[in-house]
Amino acid sequence: MLASLSPLSQRLLVALLLIPIGIALIWVGGAPFALFVALVLGLAALEYAHLFEHGGFHPTTWILAGGSALLPLIRLWGGDAFALPALTALIFLTMGWQVFTYRHTHETAVLDLNITLGGLVYLGGLGGYLVSLRQLPDGMWWFLLVLPAIWFADAGAYFVGSRWGRHKMAPHISPSKTWEGYLGGVVSAILLTAGLAALWNLRIPYLTPAHGALLGAVIAVLSPLGDLGESLLKRGFGVKDSSHLLPGHGGVLDRIDSWLWAAPLGYYMIVWFF
Repeated sequence: MLASLSPLSQRLLVALLLIPIGIALIWVGGAPFALFVALVLGLAALEYAHLFEHGGFHPTTWILAGGSALLPLIRLWGGDAFALPALTALIFLTMGWQVFTYRHTHETAVLDLNITLGGLVYLGGLGGYLVSLRQLPDGMWWFLLVLPAIWFADAGAYFVGSRWGRHKMAPHISPSKTWEGYLGGVVSAILLTAGLAALWNLRIPYLTPAHGALLGAVIAVLSPLGDLGESLLKRGFGVKDSSHLLPGHGGVLDRIDSWLWAAPLGYYMIVWFF
């Protein structure tokens, strides 16, 4: 059925199906939300591993996917205090496993080790902050301020870039992205996140539009690097999408690449400055 629809229709239908589920889980929080994040990161890790397998490498997929799914659960049950020890243990496990399986993948063993370690830090390490952000006091409202900042930036970048974009940001990685679109995204995120903060002030009395503007600015300026970084991985292997799991959207990794930057950025700004 989905295959018969246009890409835009597929994109809208998938969004209409997933957004209510996501909002409900953000509202519930706790274990259901953390388990959902674990599932998302585990799927993203499988896509990440497949990208490198496409290039002839052999990352340790079971550690990569399992560890990426485990780290957000560690953050739920033990907080930041247990996240680093858990990541350390996974690094030990990965290196130990690679040593004892060296004879099976000796041609790419050194790179396989680094691909697996990099994936654990990238997906499990950064992605775990989605749970930490939700676990903050008033975490649901903070979460619903940080993630929309990305969406505001994306929408502004698309609108401005498609109409006035002339100067390419990274033509060899993502030819459609322009500096004009990027600036449009930054301005949109600042203004709209400030407005959303004013609305959320009804729930978080100390939250001001200035807080929202600052949060929107930082996320809009830096989070596009997450998108470009994931595009770099795909371009390296001549792949357009990380998978075809989400019709019209590509893969899970394609959807969360900016989230992996926005979650830790938002978390530390809230903890340190707000």
